[in-house]
Amino acid sequence: MPATEVRLPDGGRQFILEPNGSLTPAAARRFLGLVAGMTFAIALYFTSKGLWPILPFAGLEIGVLAWALHASLQDSRRRECIVVDHDSIRIEWHDRAGLRQAEFSRHWARVRLSAAPIRSHASRLLIESHGKGREIGRFLAEEERIEMAGRLRALVGNVSVSPALE
Repeated sequence: MPATEVRLPDGGRQFILEPNGSLTPAAARRFLGLVAGMTFAIALYFTSKGLWPILPFAGLEIGVLAWALHASLQDSRRRECIVVDHDSIRIEWHDRAGLRQAEFSRHWARVRLSAAPIRSHASRLLIESHGKGREIGRFLAEEERIEMAGRLRALVGNVSVSPALE
């Protein structure tokens, strides 16, 4: 599971959520090199036969593939850290703006797993308090999101009812 749970010295819990990214940068470079080599070999063969318009399209194709691989690698670096202690729930995540945080009072917070309006879409896991909320685990598989909701509900409890962290 891409969620790692750590018990903190004060009795709290820390969850680190990360996507299941199996593609490494080295593997992405090898894949791109292999596809580019084959594509340009075929394009150069046809260019030598007088079909020169194939070459710029081959370059465009490899450029789009390189962009897609880069975006995939960037996406696999996402991390979310959820710390549940006696008084608060703190969520930290990285996005293009850098490190960001949201903090909720544990006593007034609730964990909500809302079903998607369309059956084939994923549910949403939210932590909410005082009219504010933060979605977590967008990159988790549906089963992992359901399991994470159960683990968080056991720690957070209902609004105005906070269970013991032990």
